[in-house]
Amino acid sequence: MISDVILDWTFVVLGLVILLLAGDVLVKGAVNLALRLGIPALIVSLTIVAFGTSAPELLIAISAVDDGAPGLALGNVVGSNTANILLVLGIPAMLATLDTSNCDTRKSYLYMIAATVLFIALAFTGEFQFWHGCVLLIALAFILLDQARDAHAHRNTCSGPSEDEEDLEGADPNMPWWKISVFLILGIAGLPLGADLLVDGATAIARDFGMSEVAIGLTLVAIGTSLPELATTVVAAYRKQADVALGNVIGSNMFNLLAIIGITSLIGDIEVDKEFLQLDLWVMLGASLLLAPFVFRRWKITRVWGVALSVLYAIYLMVVLA
Repeated sequence: MISDVILDWTFVVLGLVILLLAGDVLVKGAVNLALRLGIPALIVSLTIVAFGTSAPELLIAISAVDDGAPGLALGNVVGSNTANILLVLGIPAMLATLDTSNCDTRKSYLYMIAATVLFIALAFTGEFQFWHGCVLLIALAFILLDQARDAHAHRNTCSGPSEDEEDLEGADPNMPWWKISVFLILGIAGLPLGADLLVDGATAIARDFGMSEVAIGLTLVAIGTSLPELATTVVAAYRKQADVALGNVIGSNMFNLLAIIGITSLIGDIEVDKEFLQLDLWVMLGASLLLAPFVFRRWKITRVWGVALSVLYAIYLMVVLA
């Protein structure tokens, strides 16, 4: 029994590590392939990087639905969005105050709230089906096109294309073709492997401890897949880049709701457990609304706020695990 539990946890940890590493190398390979083929850095940042960094969550969702564990898929997305705000912003703020006075994330934030409300409304139909996925992906396409137009206008007035490429995560103008190929192969092979290990281990742990797949998805898997966002935000906090921190969280949350569940719904139906409708979706919306004063009033996310956000997340975890 003990050996089985250890093996399950080993699968979870190993799967998570493989997912994070594979997602990272896939982004690097895809970014540099696109740039070498002459695709503008702007388009790369809005599509390839965004989808690449969400690839672990996407593969987990698809694998969970294929394995008959839709609660894990939905729990991962809802739990990640809540963790992204309360934990991913809370912990860095305790280390260094995030000064949002020069940030203008109002439009992106409103898009995130709209995506959250749309997601909750569709969830109350009881199941995410093919047509739900189409609605979510159409909403994502609209947002991407609008952001691309805004970013293009901003680039024309503020900076040149070369600066875009230098700032693009993972961009290396001198990366050889063989290295790009290796990154792509490792990423494409590693993501499904890591997702399978993580989902198998997580569902086994849920059975062993009498926990629901929903609870495992909302806690263990959600926190694990939020680690890249946490690392990025911690670095942004130390560099005094509050815009990067907020933008990272807002963008990740939009992609989780619209892209991850949107694509997964095209592959298989995702039943919505009553637990989500009674608590978790509303906690996700409430956490999202907590950002309003920092976005519109430009309040600083001080250490006090960091502690408050982290405590709220700890309370939520206790309620879920109870």
